[in-house]
Parts: sequence; structure tokens; C-alpha cells
Amino acid sequence: MRALRKARLATTMGTLAVACLLATAGTAVAKDPGGSQFDVEGNNENDGGQTLESRIVYTGSTGGDKAESLEGFAPVGDWTPPACWYEPKWSPDEFADEFRKSWDIPHASGVGEAYQSSQDYYINGHPYKDFNKKQAGKGIWWDAVRDEARAEEGDPGAFACDTKTFWVENGEAPNVENAVTPEILAQLAYARIKVPDTTVTLAPPTATKVNLPTWAWLDPTTFDEVAVTASLDVDGVNIQATTTAKPVALKLEPGTDDAVTYPASGECVINADGSIGEQYAKGKADQTPPCGIKYLRSSGDGTFDLQATITWEVTWTGTGGAGGDLPDGTFENAQTVMVQEIQAVNR
Repeated sequence: MRALRKARLATTMGTLAVACLLATAGTAVAKDPGGSQFDVEGNNENDGGQTLESRIVYTGSTGGDKAESLEGFAPVGDWTPPACWYEPKWSPDEFADEFRKSWDIPHASGVGEAYQSSQDYYINGHPYKDFNKKQAGKGIWWDAVRDEARAEEGDPGAFACDTKTFWVENGEAPNVENAVTPEILAQLAYARIKVPDTTVTLAPPTATKVNLPTWAWLDPTTFDEVAVTASLDVDGVNIQATTTAKPVALKLEPGTDDAVTYPASGECVINADGSIGEQYAKGKADQTPPCGIKYLRSSGDGTFDLQATITWEVTWTGTGGAGGDLPDGTFENAQTVMVQEIQAVNR
């Protein structure tokens, strides 16, 4: 049954949010476990206040206690992870319990036809009988979940998973688009990767001078690869994927046209030891840095906004030896730079 309009619903477990039929204001709400699922959030053990609708668990560089100092990165291009997907959800007995709680509305108006349709579908043998209880241990009921943040943004993809709750035999793959696979888990993990808000080190350490090269670098001890693992282990369905992001380049944009970058493209590649650029040392002030900037005019009483964009190369591996590449991610960080004129001494 398709919902006439959506409403947020909570069961006594605090885990079921489903498509609904909502009558006029003030009437009871009928929850149809045979319809499409709505209002669902992922289960991240590092997040506070999460719901448990999704059975997927995320571990790794997801923020956790360091959430304030970590940020997500943006995919290159218009790629996005799935906004909704299908997961294994319930054994026959569990689904029967959820079904009964969903329809525990004897005095609601306008739901009789929908209730009868769902009864026929899951209980009366058209096509399922008694929630497939005779098949207990031989399969599991699957249903849809969605990315609630994407739904709140109005992303239509979050509402695209509208297939009824369906049964899948053990060892068989669901024949529906966006059913969870290692690759989909990898894509969902991608959206939860957090990277450090890294500030580029600039030198010489005193204020930057006009027409003198400024060296820029990132230390490998604070600038390293990060990873998130998404896993799903429900009644015989056990799959997982790890998505890894590795920093590969830094692009510098001086914040003014009156500057040159080193190299000319402004793109500094990663070194063999994992660092980017070269650390400044005394005596290198007049040398050309492998990664840096030379400002051609003073910033006056203000500053220039140096934009540092780090590119992260993203790959994944998963259950059964699956794996591949995902779109690169970029993270931008702005920092202010004061540029002063060199003071000449007249004798």
C-alpha cells in the first residue's frame, strides 16, 4: 500500500518507521508493514540519539568523540551514495509481531481495505501464508530503509524504495534494485568517512613577505589514510565492506591573482613517505619550494584567504573478495595569510 502522505511513527521497540495511511487530522494512524519504509536512520554506534531501524553497523573513522575536529569530504562529480536501500529485517515471528503492532488500531476509520489487503498478502496465502512461519530458519524478510538526512533535504531518491516487504531464501540474492550488497555497503560507508580538518603548515614562520617564496607542507603523522567499515549480520546474512580514503594531493589557491604557486598548477603531489611538500629549514628562504606560494603584493591591513583543497583517493574491499574504486573525495580548508612588504633600511 502506498502512503497518502507520510508521518513519523514509533513502535514500542523504537525501531519501526513505515509507510502509513493517515486519515483526517485527529484520527488514528495505520502502519502498513507491507508498504515502503520511511523515516529511517542508519545505526552508527558512534552517533548519539540514533534509531536502530537499519541493521548496518559503521565502525572506523566516523567521528565518534572527535567529531568536532573531523569533517566529511565531498565526492568529485555528481555521484552520491544510495539514498534508500533494502536490508534483511525480520524472522517470520518478528515480522508477525511487527505486523500486529502496526495494525493495532481497531477503531481507525478508512483502513479496512488496506488491512485486508495486507492480511491477504502476508497471512492468507496470496502469496504468503502466516508470515512464512513454516519456512523459519530458511530465509528472512527484507524491507526498505532510507537516509533520513537526504529525505529531509527533499531528495526524491530517498523515497524510491517502495517495494513491499519481501521474503528471501537463505543463500539467494534479492532480485530488487538497491538490495544491500558489499558494494552498496561500501557506498554507504563512503558517506560516513570523516577526515581531519588539516591546516597547511607555512614557512618561514614569520609573516609572509612579498616576492619571497612561502613553503607549504603537510606532515604524514597527521595526514594519513582513514577507513570506515559497514557490516550487516542478520540471521544468516553476513556481509561487510571497508571503504578507505587515502590523501593523494594538495591544491593551493592563494586568494589573490597577484601570486604564483609552486608547482605552477598549485597541485602538490604526495611524497613516498606520505607527506606533501617539503618542510622548511633555515637557509631555504631564497630557494624554490616543491609546494608553496609567492605573493606579489602586500595584503595591506587585511589578509588573503588561502584555500587548501586535499584530494582523497577512495577504494573499497568487501565480502567474497569484492572491491573496486569509488569517486575521489575533496576537502577544502581556508586559512588567512598576512603578506607584508620587505622593509628596506636606507643608510
